[in-house]
Amino acid sequence: MLIKDLSLSAVVAGFVAVLVGFASSVAIVLQAAAAAGATQDMMASWLLALGIGMAATCIGLSWYYKAPVITAWSTPGAALLATSLQGLTIHEATAVFIFTAALGVIIGLTGWFDKLTRLIPLPLASAMLAGILLQFGLTIFTSLQQQLLLVGLMCLSYLLAKRFSPRYAILWVLVTGLAGVLLQGQFDYSAITLSLTTPVWITPHWSLSALLGVGLPLLLVTMASQNIPGVAVIRSSGYHTPVSPLISSTAVATLMLAPWGAFSINLAAITAAICTGAEAHPDKDKRYIAGIAAGVFYLLFGLAGATVVALFAAFPGEMIAALAGLALLGTIGANLAVATAEGEHREAAIITLLVTASGVSFLGIAAAFWGIVAGAISLLLLNSRRR
Repeated sequence: MLIKDLSLSAVVAGFVAVLVGFASSVAIVLQAAAAAGATQDMMASWLLALGIGMAATCIGLSWYYKAPVITAWSTPGAALLATSLQGLTIHEATAVFIFTAALGVIIGLTGWFDKLTRLIPLPLASAMLAGILLQFGLTIFTSLQQQLLLVGLMCLSYLLAKRFSPRYAILWVLVTGLAGVLLQGQFDYSAITLSLTTPVWITPHWSLSALLGVGLPLLLVTMASQNIPGVAVIRSSGYHTPVSPLISSTAVATLMLAPWGAFSINLAAITAAICTGAEAHPDKDKRYIAGIAAGVFYLLFGLAGATVVALFAAFPGEMIAALAGLALLGTIGANLAVATAEGEHREAAIITLLVTASGVSFLGIAAAFWGIVAGAISLLLLNSRRR
């Protein structure tokens, strides 16, 4: 049946989904790994673990449900880690991944997914995420000051692509950045090595402040910004796969691979739309091939993780920072819109955003946690005042 349903358009859709996912956010994943003090070998292991996990879940879930189930790493989660892991060790970061994945397994198996997402108002969750991502947006323009021509061309490419080819905007930004670096002779060829990735085991070290300050926000960000939109993409495309097995399967994959660097494997949203639409195949019952193809390409990219890390290390830091910031502009805007849309939640959401963006840390617990706490307290007091 697999051979009978095989189509070039579905395979291409799977490849494009993986290519766009890697090109648009691998820089953010590497920044997260660097924030935890990971070596280049550890960074490569992160990509290998994520590639294996995403390959297994894409192939397994798409085959079982005969639907294009696309999984991905959490880009907002990686952004959270890049700003919150400063001061933690790689061993403490690994414990955070295991903790968050274990909670995800519980949420998936018990069917608490919907209850959890209703527990914290969406405007507050969106405000927290916007506060986390704000620093990435600002780095576009600090990088512009240092590399005016290169980053300026990348920004121009982004705007033009958003106008004429929005789905592939970040891919065009990456191509522009590559061309600019090569033309200016800023590419360090000596840093490139071609080799298969070797997994690196990292023993977890448990820290309560890290689990609360980074683990809980990572869980919230993953559920709110990845799994909820991911389910919406699947549903809007006419597929009715049960949600709980999808959540628990991705969480189990994360749990098993966390010691090698899998920080979060979850449902994809934007890249999933590439595989669930008619472009993948006119017959929606045959689009599951795109999910299987995506899994195969994830595995190949993961095996080449060492080369990917070396490749990105050869580029100027300003290019990588600008690429990451531009990739997150749409997410920042969408979350700001949600955070400020409702008057009832607006002030509390703004407080959440500001506390999170400030980077304040109390009791060793990161700002994202305190942003939610401050927003919840503000919401409680403001609502009681209005009554």
